[in-house]
Amino acid sequence: MAAKARTARIGVDVGGTFTDLVLHDPASDLVHVGKLLTTPEDPSAAIIGGIARLLRETGLEPSDLHSVVHGTTLITNTIIERTGAKVGLLATEGFRDTIEIGRETRYDLYDLFLEMPPTLVPRHRRLEIPERIDVDGKVLLALDEDAVASAARQLVEGESCEALAIAFMHSYRSPAHERRAAEIVRRLYPALPLSLSAEVAPEIREYERTSTACANAYVQPLMQRYLDRLEAELGKLGFVGSLYVMLSGGGITTVREAKEYPIRLIESGPAAGAMAASFLARLAGLDRVISFDMGGTTAKMCLVEDGAPDHKFTFEAGRVRRFQKGSGLPLKVSVVDMIEIGAGGGSVAHVDATSGLMKVGPRSAGAVPGPVCYGRGGTQPTVTDADLVLGRLDPAYFLGGELKLDLERVNGAFADGIAAQIDVAPQDAALGVQRIVDETMAAATRMHLAEKGRDPRQYTIIAFGGAGPVHAWNLARLLKVGRVVVPLGAGVASALGFLVAPPATEMVRSYVARLERVDWPHVNALLSEMEQLGRDLLTEAGADPARITCTPTADMRYVGQGFEIPVRLPSLSLSDADLPIIRESFFASYRTHFARLVEDASIEVLSWRVACVAPSTDIRIGVRGSLATAGASAHRGERLVLFEGHGWQTCSVYDRYALTAGATFSGPALIEERESTCVVGPGAQVRVDEMKNLVIELG
Repeated sequence: MAAKARTARIGVDVGGTFTDLVLHDPASDLVHVGKLLTTPEDPSAAIIGGIARLLRETGLEPSDLHSVVHGTTLITNTIIERTGAKVGLLATEGFRDTIEIGRETRYDLYDLFLEMPPTLVPRHRRLEIPERIDVDGKVLLALDEDAVASAARQLVEGESCEALAIAFMHSYRSPAHERRAAEIVRRLYPALPLSLSAEVAPEIREYERTSTACANAYVQPLMQRYLDRLEAELGKLGFVGSLYVMLSGGGITTVREAKEYPIRLIESGPAAGAMAASFLARLAGLDRVISFDMGGTTAKMCLVEDGAPDHKFTFEAGRVRRFQKGSGLPLKVSVVDMIEIGAGGGSVAHVDATSGLMKVGPRSAGAVPGPVCYGRGGTQPTVTDADLVLGRLDPAYFLGGELKLDLERVNGAFADGIAAQIDVAPQDAALGVQRIVDETMAAATRMHLAEKGRDPRQYTIIAFGGAGPVHAWNLARLLKVGRVVVPLGAGVASALGFLVAPPATEMVRSYVARLERVDWPHVNALLSEMEQLGRDLLTEAGADPARITCTPTADMRYVGQGFEIPVRLPSLSLSDADLPIIRESFFASYRTHFARLVEDASIEVLSWRVACVAPSTDIRIGVRGSLATAGASAHRGERLVLFEGHGWQTCSVYDRYALTAGATFSGPALIEERESTCVVGPGAQVRVDEMKNLVIELG
C-alpha cells in the first residue's frame, strides 16, 4: 500500500506573550487555529504543546504533517538584552576599531551626554591580521596565515570565545582572504561557529558589513542550539516532515540557512504579520493597506501596496533610543519595512516619577507574570487590564473561556496604583491607558507614512493580533482612515502569514561602477552566480525548480550622493544595449522616492541583487469545524463599554463564528471570537464580506 501523502502544514509564531498556531489541512480546506501562553524559559515547549493540541483537535497524526513553518523573536531579543555568545573578531590590520568608530556621526547633535550603542565585540577581543585587498579586488598584502592561527588560539583558548567573525577590508569585492582565514580556523576548531562578512553581507560599506558579521556570530550558537532542540522535540512528537523558518524579508527558508545566517531572521516574527496582511489584501482586492498587528508585547505597522509589503535592505537593532535613527547597530539584511513600538496588550502602565504623568510601555508584562487579570503574579496594570475595565473584553470568554480574567483584581490594581497616584477614578485611569496607547500608535503610524509621503486617509487598515481588533476602530478614527478590515481568526493571523508566504530568498553582491563604465560580463557572472545559489536554496526548501522566478535589481544613485535606491533591471543578462531602459527605470524609481529628477547627472551602481521566489501555497479561509455554529444566533447579548467622548454605551455582542456573509449591523458593537474581540464604536457600520472579513466603515 502506498504511503499516505503528507499535506497538512502548521505555522507557528512565538511572540513575547502568546504563541500562535495555524494548521491548514487541504483535505478539508479549513484553517484550524490555536493560541497559548508563550513559555519564555523554553519557547519550544509552547510550540510542541500547541502542535500536539491542534493534532488532537483535528484528528491528524504527526506523520500527516508536511511541514512546520516557524518564526521567532529570539534573535532580536538576544541582541536587545545582550545575552548572546562571547564573540571574537578578526579584522584587517589597522581596522579593528571600525565597529567602534562607526560613521563618526551623532544621532542627536545637541545631546552632550550622547550614549552610543555598545558594540557586540569589545576591543580586547578584536584582533588584527596583516592582509590587504584593494577596492578592485587585487591583493596588496598577502594574508599572514600564521597570524590567523595565532589570533584564533588567543580568542578561543585565551578569551573563551564561542564564535568568531571575520571581516577584512574590501572582502565584498574578493572574499579570498576571508575564506582562507576560515579554512585555517576550521582546521584548528572544526565545530566553532564562523561568520564571514563576505558571506553574511557581501556589500560595500565596511562598518555595516562588519557590524552584520559580528551580530551574526553573536546569535549563531544560540540559534543553532534552539533549532537543534526544536527539531529533536518535533522528532519525539513523531513529526517526520520538514521544518522551515521565515526570513525577515518575508520569505521561507531552510533550517540550514537559518543556522548559518541567523541574523537574517531578526524580524522573522513581525514579517509574518505583513505577509498575512498582504495575502488578505489580495483576497479582498485592496491595493492600499496599513497592516496593523497588535499582539501582547508590541504593535507593528507596515504599508502594503499592490499586494506586497514595502521592503528595505538595512535595519537597526538594539537602538539606544527606540525611534531615533542611528542609535542602534546597523545591519545589512533584507527586512519588511515596518515600524514596531512597545504598545501591546501586555504593555505596562505606570506613573513617571519625574513628570508625574502616566505612561504606557515599552516594558511588557509578557507571558510571565502577564497582565494583572491573568492572575499569574502580575501587579502593574497593562493595556489588556484597561480593556477589561472598559468593558471591551469578556472576563469569561478570554481564549474561548480557557483563561478566566479577574476583573476584581484589576480594579484593585488600578485603584491602589495609577488611579491613586494621579487622583482619578479607576475607570478614568483605564481610559487614560487606552488613550495613551492608541495615540502612541497613531503618532508612530503617521510618522511612518509621512516619511514615505503617504496620506493615511487613502488607505484601509487590516487589523489583527490578539489586541489589534480591540484598538483598530479607535486607531482608524485618530488617523482619519475610513475603513477597517478584520479577518476571521484575526488573533492568530500572524501565524497564517507563515503558511501563505512564498519560499523566497535574496542574493546581493557589491560591484561599484558608473553606469556607462560597467563591466557587463562581470555583472552577468555575478547575476548568474546569485541566480543559481537562490534556485538551489529554494529547491532545498521544497520549491518546484520549474516554478522559481528570479528578478534582478540594482542599488543606484547619482554620483556624489550618500544613499542609493532600488532599481528594477530588465533581465539577468545585460549589455550596453540595456542602458536606456536601466536609466529610465532609475528615473522612475527616483521620481517615486523624491518627486524630482536631475537628468544630466552621472549615475552609478553600488550593489546588484537577485530575488528568487517560488509560488506560495493557495489557502482558502474557512471556519474550523469545532467552532462553526451553523444555525446558531449571532447575537449573544449586550455589554456596557466606555468610549471616549461617548461615555458608557450599550453594545450588542455578536458571535464571530455565527455571522454569515452579507450580515450587516451598526456600532457600538463587540464581535467575539476565541482569540480576539473586535470593538466597533458608535456611528460605524459593519458588514461581513464573502470571506467572512468584518468590514467596518467609519462614519
